[in-house]
Amino acid sequence: MMEDLPIDTSHPAVKEYLALIRLQVLTPLSLLVNIATLMVCAFVLDPNLRDITKLYPSSISPDPSMITVFIVAIYIGQVGYCVLLVFSRKPETKRALIKGCGWPLMLSNWVMAFWAIAWILQAFLLSTVLLGVLLVLLLYANVVLLIYHAPAGKRPLDVAFIHAPLRAFLLLPMGVMFPYSLFVTLGLTWSPGEPQHYDRGQWPGMSVMLGVNLIAFLVIVLRRDIVLSASATWICASVWSLKPKPYPVFFVVVMFTVLHPAALVASTLWVWLRSRQRRTGPIALPPDAEGRANGLPEGERPAREVDTEALWG
Repeated sequence: MMEDLPIDTSHPAVKEYLALIRLQVLTPLSLLVNIATLMVCAFVLDPNLRDITKLYPSSISPDPSMITVFIVAIYIGQVGYCVLLVFSRKPETKRALIKGCGWPLMLSNWVMAFWAIAWILQAFLLSTVLLGVLLVLLLYANVVLLIYHAPAGKRPLDVAFIHAPLRAFLLLPMGVMFPYSLFVTLGLTWSPGEPQHYDRGQWPGMSVMLGVNLIAFLVIVLRRDIVLSASATWICASVWSLKPKPYPVFFVVVMFTVLHPAALVASTLWVWLRSRQRRTGPIALPPDAEGRANGLPEGERPAREVDTEALWG
């Protein structure tokens, strides 16, 4: 059918235009499906998402209320993303949307909707697989954006509605959802009526939290990423705010709750001080500045003393 159109569909500009049109239709649709599925699974069905989570407490279980706030913030960012997708005019923005994160983000919304259904059905192995796919999709989208479509201060809307939602969305499965679903699948949980067994899986939990937060910490230090710092801090707070927690896990997440914003502030101050030091460094004079200062014409060098003994031996 596309071959019958009176245009050359093999032309790169036409391909980009058609890809943008598809994303303008499919991305808002995937977001609506994602939001509707999670709302039905969270407020209509019984047991809902929160009830299933309470049935399987683990050493890294997050506070459902804080995770809900985090997901709502991601949805708000994605609404802005969809608006930008429709009304964007800059070629750089269109390239980032089409070749950077458009298709992975659209697929991620569908995967998250299917994950909610799997979680309600308590199909934890399927839930873990879906969250693994979600993590790979979002990691790919963020890496492509970072390498080929890096955030720029002259395009603040791109930073606010493309890079920021994608960065926060990545941290959701990476920081808490995928590890927690994996723990439930592996049986590293305890019965809700036996809180004395809350230390089950404490060392794997500590290792996971330490590894994930170390990666986030290094990225924050190297890139001074405000969104990643705020998101990682919020995820850590959601983990230690739900009690009881084994001491190793509690210590790690509380420590990084302090370290993430501290790393952002320290890294920003260090870069600012270095730039200030370079601006106030010594100023090199032009080659003829010394001669002009002595009243000589431009281009003429001042006379120098000659050591005749050294010259003639």
